[in-house]
Amino acid sequence: MGATIQITEEKLAKLYAVMDENKKKPGPLMPTLHEAQKIFGCVPLEVQKVISKELGESIAKINGVVTFYGQFSIEPKGKNIISVCLGTACYVRGSQGILDAFSDELKVKVGETSEDGMFTVEATRCIGACGLAPVFTVNETVYGNASVAKAKEVLKGIQ
Repeated sequence: MGATIQITEEKLAKLYAVMDENKKKPGPLMPTLHEAQKIFGCVPLEVQKVISKELGESIAKINGVVTFYGQFSIEPKGKNIISVCLGTACYVRGSQGILDAFSDELKVKVGETSEDGMFTVEATRCIGACGLAPVFTVNETVYGNASVAKAKEVLKGIQ
């Protein structure tokens, strides 16, 4: 299903340092989760358990936060994150075909990461660029007035 997570002693040491610093401030959970996402590339259950024990929060609460907010992931994401908008304006202008093209070209299902860990393909609801519909992003770059051909061209440029 794509990239695997590496939980090393070095990464855990970074996480403990972050938690020690965050415990000195009110509301340490969110900043800790953000840093854990940066350190590990995701916040899997094993990492959630470490955070739970150290911050005294239930695993249920932590998992609820991780699965609720889109910026967190329980599985590693690729080096390049491709998000295709499926909001109404984009959808009626053909974004599903663009999403399918990325999925087919990279041989991954939506929400998955390529075996080499280079790409994650995601569907999103709205990125606020409806006037440019259909829209997709690669990392933080927005591509508007998109087409299947444009998607393939952008992908070829990254590969």
